[in-house]
Formats: sequence, structure tokens, C-alpha cells
Amino acid sequence: METEREMRNASEEAYPMKSGDDLHSYSNNSDFQREIASSANQLVSEAIAENLDIENLSPSTTIRVADLGCSVGPNTFFAVQNILEAIQLKYCQKSQGLLNSQIPEFQVFFNDHSSNDFNTLFLSLPPADRRYHAAGVPGSFYSRLFPTHSLHIVHVSYAIHWLSGVPKEVVDRTSPAWNKGRIHYSSASDEVVEAYSAQWAEDMALFLQARAQEIADGGLMILIFPARPDETPHSQVSTNVSLNLLEACLIEMAKKGIVSQEKVDLFNVPIYYMSPQELGGAVERNGCFSIEKMRILHHPTSSHYQSLTSSRDIAQGIASHVRAVMETLIKAHFGDEILDQLFDSFSRKLEDEISVLESAKTLHYCTVLKRKTMI
Repeated sequence: METEREMRNASEEAYPMKSGDDLHSYSNNSDFQREIASSANQLVSEAIAENLDIENLSPSTTIRVADLGCSVGPNTFFAVQNILEAIQLKYCQKSQGLLNSQIPEFQVFFNDHSSNDFNTLFLSLPPADRRYHAAGVPGSFYSRLFPTHSLHIVHVSYAIHWLSGVPKEVVDRTSPAWNKGRIHYSSASDEVVEAYSAQWAEDMALFLQARAQEIADGGLMILIFPARPDETPHSQVSTNVSLNLLEACLIEMAKKGIVSQEKVDLFNVPIYYMSPQELGGAVERNGCFSIEKMRILHHPTSSHYQSLTSSRDIAQGIASHVRAVMETLIKAHFGDEILDQLFDSFSRKLEDEISVLESAKTLHYCTVLKRKTMI
């Protein structure tokens, strides 16, 4: 039998999105994230045109772009292409029709945890005539990944809501924040919420500190993320509502003896949905970036599910999306034997509670930060 320490450690490791190209893979179940990112394309292009400093760069300078938390699907390549096209346009406009041969070379770094399926990622890399040199960079973006002032643009889409790990207090039986019987902070005690919030604040401070060292003065960081609207209770965030339903499924399975109650008690999802106000405070405390843009993105639910005509189909679509994101984490803690039963149950609960889910709130933001010139 696993020890309590082993089960705690399982939640502290990195578990990437579902790899491969099968039915439940992230690459086949990430249309939602792609539509969110695509809705930011115009804003990203405007930000590059208005805010990226290229005046002090010579044509021989290699422009370096990093996509952090790139995962395994093609979404990262679409985002990178939009960024590079915007940079090329800026150079051409600056030089009134600069020849393509004089546009700087591009190097793009694709980052995710070392356990990410980089093989699947690079198998779908665009053809050899792409305008950039590609490289994979394994490692956590909560630490340094690149040399000092080596990057010009950093892009992070649907990744910074993942914490570096589960707060230790919530799996400590002696702590007031022990999250017994729950898998998340939503609807939990104030102590649990505070533990998650503190973990997020610590992680975000490390994230901003690392990027401040890596991004050149005048460079940009583009953050696309799901957020809790300011002053909205955590329990009313739609993504948290869905996690509450997943939690209910696990509790039912524990009551039936399919999984142990102890494992449920020690399983927590390392996700925190920050508010725009929280992000603004973290940026201010860091002091190395200015917020150039922060806008709400169009929610793609209607277009994403436009071909689905029933609540059952919508529920199954949401369940497939959540499974692609969460399967690796759940499998590491509970084993793979429960996966089909768990997500079948989850889909039925989503169908029963679809109106509650639709009435909850989650906003999607694109925030553009600019690296200040430090004197």
C-alpha cells in the first residue's frame, strides 16, 4: 500500500496533458484553448506593433520567442506564427518595404515539463520552409530557463493557472488547511483557499522574477489565461464548478469501494484561478514590468459547441476536454483502472448540472506585459 508521503509526492510532480494522438489526447481535445488563443490574435498583433522595442536591434540580431507551457498539440504553432507575422510586419513598416532577406532570423523555443510529449509535438512541427529555427526547452517555468536578457517575446497560453505543486498544508492531517474529502479549494474552508492563494502568490513571484531576468529590456510577455472575475467567489467560477462535480464522482466511487477514501482525501488539483486584480498586484510587487494591455477575450463556448445540439453532447464534450487535461494527474494517483468509469460518471453529472455550469462565471484574459528598461 502507498504511504501518505508517497501520495503527497505524487501531487507535487509535473503531470503534462494527455500525450499522443488518440481519442482522449490533448491534441484532439484542445479546440477550446485554440479558439481562446485565436481570439487574442489581433490584440497580440497590436501589442507587438505598438509596444515591442526594435529600434536598438540590428538586422543581424536573432529575434528569440519562447512559448512556455506549449503542451503537445498544434495550438502552440498557430500562436507562434501569429507572433512572427506581427514582428515581420513591424520591421517592414519601419523600413518601408524591407526585403525579406534583411528581416532578422527567428529562433523559437517550445517549453514544457521534461515529461511532456515533445515527440508528438515536434512530429507536427510546420514544414522546413518555416521562417524560424525551433528548439525544445524542458523544465518548469517557475524557474530560470534561458540566459539573461536573451528573449524578445514570451508567450504563455492556458498554463499559468497550474501551480508548481499542491500546497503542502492541504494534504497535512495536522494542518487547519487539511482538505479532507475535497480535491480543490472551491467551496472548501477559508484555510484551504488561503493555502492555494499563498501558493499561487509564491509561484507567480518566482515566474515574474525568472522572466524579468530572461526578457530583454523593451521585450514583451503575453499571458492568456482563465480568470476569476474580481470580487467573484471561487465557488461561482465555472471551471471550479466542474471540478466540484469531478470531486463528487470520486467521493461516490470511494463510498462504493472502487477507490479508497484515503486516496481521495490526499488528492488535490494544483490549479488556481487568479483574478485580474491579483495579477496586477503581483506585477506591481515585481516592479520589472508594465501592464500595456489587459482585455477580456471572447468566450468561444458557442462556436466551440455549435455542432452540439443536446446537453448530453455538450456534457460529453466538456468531459473529454477535462479528461485530456487531467488524465495523467488522476492516473498517477488512482491508477488507470478507474478512468473510463470516472469520466462516464462525470459526463452524466455535467449533463444533470449543465444549467448550473452555464450560470457560473469564468473570464478569459489576454494581458501584455512590457519589460521595463532598468537604469
